[in-house]
Amino acid sequence: MGNLSKIGRIFYGIAMAGLGFLTIYYHDFPYMLLPPQNSPVPGLVILTYISGTLLFLAGACIVLEKKTTLISILLGCVLLLIFCFLYIPYEFIITSNFKHLVEWDNAEKELALAGGAFIISGCYSEKNENPQSRFWRKLIPLGVILFSIPIISFGVLHFLYANDASTLVPSWIPNPIFWTYLAGVALFGSGVAILLQMKPRLAAALLGTMVFIWFVILHIPRVMASPVADLGSEVTSAFLALAYSGIAFVIAGTTKKII
Repeated sequence: MGNLSKIGRIFYGIAMAGLGFLTIYYHDFPYMLLPPQNSPVPGLVILTYISGTLLFLAGACIVLEKKTTLISILLGCVLLLIFCFLYIPYEFIITSNFKHLVEWDNAEKELALAGGAFIISGCYSEKNENPQSRFWRKLIPLGVILFSIPIISFGVLHFLYANDASTLVPSWIPNPIFWTYLAGVALFGSGVAILLQMKPRLAAALLGTMVFIWFVILHIPRVMASPVADLGSEVTSAFLALAYSGIAFVIAGTTKKII
């Protein structure tokens, strides 16, 4: 199972480095990284270059296992701060639709990535037992909670918006509504199992496998078929799927206490 955790770390690192590259290439943040802006941000291009570079380097360090604990904890803190101090005010103050679960979709994607960073920071803390490594490992339960809640929410959204979600199912697969509901059950069930510690590693392994299959048969073809105008969003969604799969594999493969 240790190899599964290593694969998951690499998946997550590649995804974060990819999001950083997209930020630099498009001179704009990926659609889920920040809430929509109602006014121009001074120096946005410079900010995207700096942020994209840092995100790319963070992902590369995670892939190469260089200062993994420190980089992951910093990345997780930044993502969590964005959720707390940008997304929450946006949802409750700027918009009026915060009661609708779908309005939190992008915020929850951010939260899941933050949770993944915390999980990796704890799982890859220093091998030598010391007070510092024990402290970092305490972040694993927080990361698991931050990751599980969005996964449960994504499962619920598959039921609430089944018709819309079914359009994402490849055309060569019959009965798209059935597969949409099945995916919703799988997401909801695995999220609950991981959160409540009901065979969490098995649930995480199945979740990671399912999402990776989506990455291969759903997201990659959509990226290849996407028009230039939508390419950035499709690539971002593909990287998100790879990141979620990686986080689940890290949970499945870790030998440390999850919660």
